[in-house]
Amino acid sequence: MKWKTAISKITDGQEIIRGQDLQSLIKEKTFTESIFLILKGAMPGKKDTQMMDALLVACIDHGVGAPSATVARTVASTGNSLHTAVAAGVQTLGELHGGAIEGAAKFFQENVSEKDIKALVKNLKEKKIRLPGYGHKILSHDHRSDTLFAVAKETGFFGQHCAFAMAVGAALNSISSKKLPLNVDGAMAAIISDMGFAWKQAKGFFIIGRVPGLVAHALEQMQSGEGVKRLEESEIECLF
Repeated sequence: MKWKTAISKITDGQEIIRGQDLQSLIKEKTFTESIFLILKGAMPGKKDTQMMDALLVACIDHGVGAPSATVARTVASTGNSLHTAVAAGVQTLGELHGGAIEGAAKFFQENVSEKDIKALVKNLKEKKIRLPGYGHKILSHDHRSDTLFAVAKETGFFGQHCAFAMAVGAALNSISSKKLPLNVDGAMAAIISDMGFAWKQAKGFFIIGRVPGLVAHALEQMQSGEGVKRLEESEIECLF
């Protein structure tokens, strides 16, 4: 079986990543610049790198209570290896945690030209279709989104998708009984859309950014000596 790829070519004496010599990347480029290169297929400019750095830092960790961290620590506490615990944490990134960035990017990119945003949002709400990228279990306002948009404006990446995301949020909150802030997934989705990334790449940003946090949580749990973590009986509500 042959695999076709435009990403890399590795032979004895030649290691090429997206047309760039790996040895040169090691000596001259940062990890963030190399991430941009391998995802976009071109070297980033200074502002691309600044924005990419902000995006990755924004999702590096959000506490032990975040499902990915909780699962990674639980798996680590049962005596599993580091990579098993981290992989388990990554597997929790679904539509309601981390994975919303993909759905939000798809929604933004497919509807950014919509003129009547209020009608669009009202129609989706009447159909009980949940808008990804809005709302948070704990936060009534996600300040990470504000900070990311500030960086986007500074670097020139606050474009039509970011404006659309904010307009959708305003329309949504004008008819919603509960405050639904534009969360970090939504802000990231809007920004990477304005950076020219396809929506199918979106979840990858959250995965790349969150893995260091999961490594830290799994290692801390493994080094704690606490043994297996499990719920106490008082924390469980039986339905019979």
